[in-house]
Amino acid sequence: MRIVYPLRGIDQVFRQTLGDPHRRTVLYVGLLVGLALSTTVALIAAGHGIEAPIVAVALAVTAAIAERSSVHLTRGTEVSISVLPTLFAAVLLGPLAAAAVGAASMLGDPELVSRGDPDRAPRLKWASYTSTRLLGGAGMGLAAQAVLDAVPSTLGGLIAATLVGALIGELLEGAFSVLTGVVRGLGITETAALHKSLLTHLIFLVAPVYAPVVALLAYAYLEFSPWSLALFLAPAIAAQRLYGLYQEQRRLADDLSFANETLERANLQFAGALIATLDARDRYTAGHSAAVAIYSRDIAKRMALSPVTQDLAYLCGLVHDIGKIGLPPGLLEKPGALTLDERRQMQQHSAIGERILAHVDEYSEIATIVRHHHERMDGQGYPDGLADDDIPLVSRIIAVADAYNAMTSDRPYRDAMPSRVARLRLAQAVDSQFDTAAVAAFEAILAGAGEDYRVAARVDFKSFAQSTYEDASVDETRAAVA
Repeated sequence: MRIVYPLRGIDQVFRQTLGDPHRRTVLYVGLLVGLALSTTVALIAAGHGIEAPIVAVALAVTAAIAERSSVHLTRGTEVSISVLPTLFAAVLLGPLAAAAVGAASMLGDPELVSRGDPDRAPRLKWASYTSTRLLGGAGMGLAAQAVLDAVPSTLGGLIAATLVGALIGELLEGAFSVLTGVVRGLGITETAALHKSLLTHLIFLVAPVYAPVVALLAYAYLEFSPWSLALFLAPAIAAQRLYGLYQEQRRLADDLSFANETLERANLQFAGALIATLDARDRYTAGHSAAVAIYSRDIAKRMALSPVTQDLAYLCGLVHDIGKIGLPPGLLEKPGALTLDERRQMQQHSAIGERILAHVDEYSEIATIVRHHHERMDGQGYPDGLADDDIPLVSRIIAVADAYNAMTSDRPYRDAMPSRVARLRLAQAVDSQFDTAAVAAFEAILAGAGEDYRVAARVDFKSFAQSTYEDASVDETRAAVA
């Protein structure tokens, strides 16, 4: 036998309801709706009506349109001019009209549907915000009417009434926002953000903006013509809409910039994967591509080329020898001098590299540069025998960086040359093999650099990963390729 205690059962049901966020939210919204309906009934019972119903309807439509075009000042601050029609109704038409205009503003909320979050289901959100807007409008109207009952309806009295009404309305709006956050289980950080948003509205919007604007509008409405209302609200909505479009344009520009950065990162990672594959095959040239990339970028910078061209020189330097993957086994590792036939096979690597890179849509320009990085200024290079300005500028830059690093690195058939000897050979080949401006720029760099830079012994020369992303490694890149 079990004994049932009614009070304990009620307590358990109450605890279960408050412990479930969705049930707690439903209960909270129900209380708000009940409070809003009770307030409406109380206002009607107290004799408050809606004066100038046509004006009230126009204000309600304006508030809904304005709410639909609300804009974000900061991540946690969203504003619209929908409060101005509500405040205007509170000052001139009374608390019941202000409550109706405030509630109607939520008909224009573009974010009523929030799928995937049961605490913010469409009907719950609409009921919650409509109720709070109604209560805020009623509070504005009662506060403004209390001031107008105490002072004459002059411009000064209207300013005082709108200021008090706006402060009361914002305080109620902020209080309901914080209470809603507590009910939905927001943490300290989110609650603090709500407090900050409330403070921002009070300091920067209510006193310097809302009160003077609505007071002047009300004064013009009373002293001149009711049409002054339309002459203000229509341009205000248009200005808010234009600012919203401007913010949307900025957001799209930021998204495009992020997409471009992502694409650039993907390009570099793809290049790193290719170079890691080449380095894994030829241990004698491991790190050569990273060195050529850094030298090429620095030469482009010294020549005062654009940042885009500098980045292009770096990327092309990374993949300039990728065609060596397609060479016959043993050719790269041969310890002695190459035969004439082997030399011709070796010269195919630039054309092979172009064919590899041409399969990537974004690499068409890079493929062309890679194809021509062994052309000579006198037209005696390969594969196409281009001369002078017919050779792409970045290809000419890479030719200088490539030749220098090859001369200052160990090879199976010879030891590395000293930097001064390699620099002398570059100077001797100016105008015949190498571009004069590129050689002069590189010589200026090497003259002021340390020995670790001259012989590519610095840490950032060791691998693509170290020179680009410190959190990636060649081993990880090779694993990705595998």
